[in-house]
Amino acid sequence: MGQLIAIVGRPNVGKSTLFNRLTESRTAIVDETAGTTRDRQYGHVDWNGREFSIVDTGGWVVNSDDIFEGEINKQVHLAIEQADEILFVVDAMNGVTDLDDHVAEILRKSKKPVILVANKVDSNDWLYNVPEFYALGLGDPYPISAINGFGTGDLLDEVVRELPEPTEDDADQHLDNIPRFAIVGRPNAGKSSIINSFIGEDRNIVTDIAGTTRDSIYTRYNKFGFDFYLVDTAGIRKKTKVNEDIEYYSVIRSIRAIEASDVCILMIDATRGIEAQDVSIFSLIQRNKKGLVVCVNKWDLVKDKSEVAIKHFENTIRERFAPFTDFPIIFGSALTKQRIYKVLETAVEVYHNRCRTVPTSQLNTVMREAIDAYPPPANKGKYIKIKYITMLKGAPIPTFIFFCNLPQWVKEPYRRYLENKIRENWDFSGTPINVYMREK
Repeated sequence: MGQLIAIVGRPNVGKSTLFNRLTESRTAIVDETAGTTRDRQYGHVDWNGREFSIVDTGGWVVNSDDIFEGEINKQVHLAIEQADEILFVVDAMNGVTDLDDHVAEILRKSKKPVILVANKVDSNDWLYNVPEFYALGLGDPYPISAINGFGTGDLLDEVVRELPEPTEDDADQHLDNIPRFAIVGRPNAGKSSIINSFIGEDRNIVTDIAGTTRDSIYTRYNKFGFDFYLVDTAGIRKKTKVNEDIEYYSVIRSIRAIEASDVCILMIDATRGIEAQDVSIFSLIQRNKKGLVVCVNKWDLVKDKSEVAIKHFENTIRERFAPFTDFPIIFGSALTKQRIYKVLETAVEVYHNRCRTVPTSQLNTVMREAIDAYPPPANKGKYIKIKYITMLKGAPIPTFIFFCNLPQWVKEPYRRYLENKIRENWDFSGTPINVYMREK
């Protein structure tokens, strides 16, 4: 990946705050708790006509009580290897620490350009502490305050000056119009594992501990002719079980990831079956009118894999998710990679179904037959006549307009009948459909 800047440093020096400041977003979770950031979080920066990517990393720690220490440090190493330039963030309030020395030693060995950033210079009084960081042997420290923006303009000028010139391959790195597939589900359903299996590397930290993932992590996938973003999200639990501020913000970001996605891949744990929280997450996807693919993960741990068992599992899911039942269900395993690429192929098909258009002439020919076979029920002696059908162009999901004389008398059961007839004749599997009645 070209034009990439990595933000590294020990815990609680303000790396995520700086990431949010430079990307002009609130993507990374910021909290006073050390070790809040775990996975690598990528963002985009535009400064004076130069565009580049930036990656936030977890705080570098050694010999700590944090059970995620080894995985976080591995993610930091990966970010350093990928980066063209490194922002080494230190805390001007606390001065040089042993961990700062340790990180500085790693960065010197990396042979990458390093810019030393002395953060938390929230007032001029803290400027007197900045010269202390010359002891790290990494050049001039840049005093900044990520929380109020002091010095960040000068820092970006230096970042851009040190960056290599962009190549043709980098010119198309940032595309906002490509599909976004959000991986959602309860905690420990295998969301991070399946993304790691998709891309063939340990992109996200995976443990048996519920709540490992906190930020919503975007990963570009452009293999095998595909091109889309995969979004790993934090597990969504019942509100009554969310008792930490960090988890609350993680869930909020998961919900925002659903809102910003095109298709949601809902992960269900095969060893636990369909539960009330799965239905709640499905309802969230439905309310936001997103495409849906259901992936029953951990299928390798299920003993009974017969066709009868699969059919029973499918029927149970569709019954719980009714009345919307036209969505694909795939049984697989992120650990053994069983049928995981089928999940991607199906998600792409659902995205294409969302974008499908039906010619007006064809729509009227087919639907007129269905309406004549079962016309709308009369109401108070008044007969409803549907005269014309069209598909709305440019709508976020397939939207059909039925023009009739008395639209207010068309009830929900008949709307559902029309939707079912549309699904019978055209492939809209996995995507919701809007059916509107308008007066002609």
